[in-house]
Amino acid sequence: MSNEENIGGESLEKKPLGPPKSTIREYFESFVVTLVMAIFGMTFILQAVTVPTGSMQNTILVGDYLLVNKFIFTPGGYELPFLPQREIERGDIIVFKYPGNKVRPEADRSRNLIPYQINYVKRVIGLPGETVEFRDNQVFIDGRLLPEHRVLGDADDNQSALEVTEFEERRPEETYSVYYSKETMDAVKAGRKLTRQGYEFGVAGKPMLVPANSFFVMGDSRDNSEDSRYWGFVPRDLIVGRAMFVYWSCDRAASNGDFFGCLTHPRLGRIGKFVK
Repeated sequence: MSNEENIGGESLEKKPLGPPKSTIREYFESFVVTLVMAIFGMTFILQAVTVPTGSMQNTILVGDYLLVNKFIFTPGGYELPFLPQREIERGDIIVFKYPGNKVRPEADRSRNLIPYQINYVKRVIGLPGETVEFRDNQVFIDGRLLPEHRVLGDADDNQSALEVTEFEERRPEETYSVYYSKETMDAVKAGRKLTRQGYEFGVAGKPMLVPANSFFVMGDSRDNSEDSRYWGFVPRDLIVGRAMFVYWSCDRAASNGDFFGCLTHPRLGRIGKFVK
């Protein structure tokens, strides 16, 4: 048979077909494409982080593994209308690089904390240009009370979550909950002045103006959180993204430090839980 066919009076040469792909080659090519897509996604869109401390309990528990949306916030505050992005808002739970304690750098050195390397997870409370003051277990923005649903929450050595007691009815404008110990709430009710060692920013009698392109953040477990009250503001360029949901969770206390404890003691009820 001729390698040429006559179509419409013109000669069209057939190109020889290459050898068929082997199964191994097809699997390899699929693996490479998947790997490239995964690297792209983890670099520009998503990131996985774990939560080692209880500063965000009970919103986020120790042992939760979070998926972070790195794409949602507009870069540098400049909104691109053709992309599904927005500016950082109050109430967002963000992941950011620890900015370091500029007032007491020796506190970081004593705990081997290196600024700009470890990831922190906190809730955005104060926006650029706002004045923040935390007093009597309440937050005031520009002198006005910030609506937050306050809950009594005390740690139990045998539990990974705070034991909570509702003592204030949630109002419609209170979109998230924060947790205070019974001890500090009793002190507030008794009219005693609360002093928290090391807290310097935005505390009672020392309202602080949030600088441009910076944010004031706090943990939801208010009596167990070293946050902007302790080390200051979070610059915009240190923010990694917004915490989305829990993709895995394990009870580290129950594992007693076992290497495979996070696999043998999962908290299945938290998997897939959206963080808000």
